[in-house]
Amino acid sequence: MIASVIVDVAAKQTDRPFDYLVPEGMREWIEVGSRVAVPFGSRLIQGFVVALSDTTEMERSRLRAVDHILDIQPPLTEELVRLGRWMSERYLCREITALTAMLPAALKAKYDRVLACASADVGKDRGDLSDRAQSILAWLTEHGPVSRDRVLEQFPRSESELKHLVREGLIVEQQLVKDRLQVKKVLTVYPPEPPEKLEEALTQLSARAVKQQEVLRYLLEHPEPIPMTELAAVLNTTSSAIKALAEKGWIAIRPAEVLRDPYKDRQFKRSKPLPLTEAQQQVFSRIREAVESGKRHAYLLHGVTGSGKTEIYLQAIARCLELGREAIVLVPEISLTPQMVERFKGRFGDLVAVMHSRLSHGERYDEWRKVQTAEAKVVVGARSAVFAPFRNIGMIIIDEEHETSYKQEESPKYHARDIAMWRVEQHGATLILGSATPSLETWRAAIEPLSGEPELIRLALTERVAGRPLPPVTLVDMREELHSGNRSMFSRRLREAIEERVRCGEQTILLLNRRGYSTFVMCRSCGHVCQCPHCDISLTYHRYTRTMRCHYCGYGEREALQCPQCESPHIRFFGTGTQRVEEELVKLYPGIRVIRMDVDTTTEKGSHEKWLRMFRERRADVLLGTQMVAKGLDFPYVTLVGVIAADSILRLPDFRAAERTFQLLTQVAGRAGRHDLPGEVIVQTYAPEHYSIVSASRHDYEMFTQRELMERRALGYPPYSRLILITLSHPDLTKVMKAGETVAQAIKRIWKRQWDEQAVYRMQQTADNELTVLGPVTSPIPRIKDRYRFQCMVKYRGDAASASAPAIVKLAVEEAERGGDPELQLAVDVDPYMMM
Repeated sequence: MIASVIVDVAAKQTDRPFDYLVPEGMREWIEVGSRVAVPFGSRLIQGFVVALSDTTEMERSRLRAVDHILDIQPPLTEELVRLGRWMSERYLCREITALTAMLPAALKAKYDRVLACASADVGKDRGDLSDRAQSILAWLTEHGPVSRDRVLEQFPRSESELKHLVREGLIVEQQLVKDRLQVKKVLTVYPPEPPEKLEEALTQLSARAVKQQEVLRYLLEHPEPIPMTELAAVLNTTSSAIKALAEKGWIAIRPAEVLRDPYKDRQFKRSKPLPLTEAQQQVFSRIREAVESGKRHAYLLHGVTGSGKTEIYLQAIARCLELGREAIVLVPEISLTPQMVERFKGRFGDLVAVMHSRLSHGERYDEWRKVQTAEAKVVVGARSAVFAPFRNIGMIIIDEEHETSYKQEESPKYHARDIAMWRVEQHGATLILGSATPSLETWRAAIEPLSGEPELIRLALTERVAGRPLPPVTLVDMREELHSGNRSMFSRRLREAIEERVRCGEQTILLLNRRGYSTFVMCRSCGHVCQCPHCDISLTYHRYTRTMRCHYCGYGEREALQCPQCESPHIRFFGTGTQRVEEELVKLYPGIRVIRMDVDTTTEKGSHEKWLRMFRERRADVLLGTQMVAKGLDFPYVTLVGVIAADSILRLPDFRAAERTFQLLTQVAGRAGRHDLPGEVIVQTYAPEHYSIVSASRHDYEMFTQRELMERRALGYPPYSRLILITLSHPDLTKVMKAGETVAQAIKRIWKRQWDEQAVYRMQQTADNELTVLGPVTSPIPRIKDRYRFQCMVKYRGDAASASAPAIVKLAVEEAERGGDPELQLAVDVDPYMMM
């Protein structure tokens, strides 16, 4: 048997399968998707089996053998192995990078250097070896392979003997492949078989051994295995009393594997399906028919905020489970609140596995194992949960599908929506993309599909549940506030509205998409702005820690008391961050209770849950935060939403700025008036006439899309074209500029050659098949971490260009890399969402 293995070396030269012989004893165990340790050069490294056959193009005598299998059950299914190959072609990344992205961090290999004897009978005929050297060999034969430090710990001051044994070839250095994390095991008490032995033990115990008698009586009543610490806690005894019984042979204490459950201390009240409105029932019927058909279907569930999309998801999943199939539910990371988890756990109990970044590595690993072993049938998680190793997927749901967090910004730069589309095709499953503000790419695919695109059907929910109205939105022009003498960050309308809510005992959510105290620090004498020394970006002032920090590289320094350039004391903090808003609220409304949620206040594990639970229990009047307070929250007493600076995203150098502004305003507005109390939204802006802000104030998605799609079509931006962003960085400005020119010229040259050579391209109109290169130009942030940054943008449309563009970019990037400059870094992003 020959195994084709992708090895754990992310380099161009190794981005292909290597053939290995499978030893006879492994043939029953090894499968496509197995993780194996294989010799590669002088090292032993991790690899993934991507194919098995009985033929090879190499001479069998030259093939090396698989060293050992790392898992009894393959961590990847055959389908996920095929997906890895597709991702490497689609996103121009190494295949090993795609495969490892599918696994929890615990299964990403860790390599340890160890010492072992060269053979089992090594040193037996060597009379020239000292007694200590012989002792080292004997010990290593019994205990090896082990680390060098452990050998020296066992044989102190034996460095010279150890070095001599290595030089003579009697001891060899090897590389061990280990997981970063092991399964969790706890000491567990096992009652004897049969249980009658416990009664016999009770008669033999001394009358003074009261605690031991309590342990035996408890085990008689509860004969199942129990962790020793739990048993000691239940009986208020010590572990020594339990161990004494084990020493007498009456009970057994052995390590037992346990799953780390992040929700073991939470009780989830079981919920029943809610009655659906007529509109919900129509949508649910369409989805249920699709699930029952067992064929691929894709739907855009376009429902206003509060229209009951989640209940449709829950009932569709229930039908999916009845059919013996599995479901994946993706939600944005910041929307994965305890409230969301409670809805799914309350409906499906232990069948739900939850995966997100706020879990520890061990907890995420054990949740993943519940999926792998089929204990869980539903996965609820952020972006990477789309890779759940299910074998019979019936449904994938992407809630708030417009969210940019579904696009990964590190290699492989995949979009979860694309992965979901690919997987439902393989499984004959149903895909649901849910949003009140769908991305324009998804919207166009539903209403104006291009030839060859898979069908995407739009289902609409135009009203909130129980006929509750969408909250009225008031736009406040902050230019007029300034002219009337109000220099505060709060308009008079917003200030009065907050005061009224505090008086009535109702709650307010305030959104400001900037953390920190102020956005930049400037000298009013000479105009100097305090900047990061490693990045071309201004430092943000954080009042509580009295530091100025760079939000790109993490650099920090103490607050400036005078200008570092002219030494003037007239240094001031400009702009507004969440810390400053919090301070102003406390000044304006003495006694007001404010919870601030941003990156600075939610770093500790469990902090999201803590703040949101406090707000739900009405232990705060105002929830103030960045984007994380805009989505997925449902609080019955929130009747006011205030947006401090609605146009903060609008000014970014990004063609999606208007779309993101509209989506954020619509989403945060949807947090108000979701229950019996009516809601109100106040939006403060310096651009009240901008169409994205006007459309959001009217809750009019179609008004916005008509104007925005017209702009995109005129400029040739997505969804009417596709983009590939190539970012180059180097410590030397001249070298990065030269590399950028090399890439741009190579792309143009290769495209022209293909166009000239292939008659089929010439037959098509140029307007339908365009490929243009924009740049190279400096990136919007020209320097990060002392590296200068340039970028090229490839814009293309048409079948011929779409088929060729990724391959052309790959060839051009390889041409630039052939210069051999180790300091040059190139990153390719297909269909980019982040232009900075």
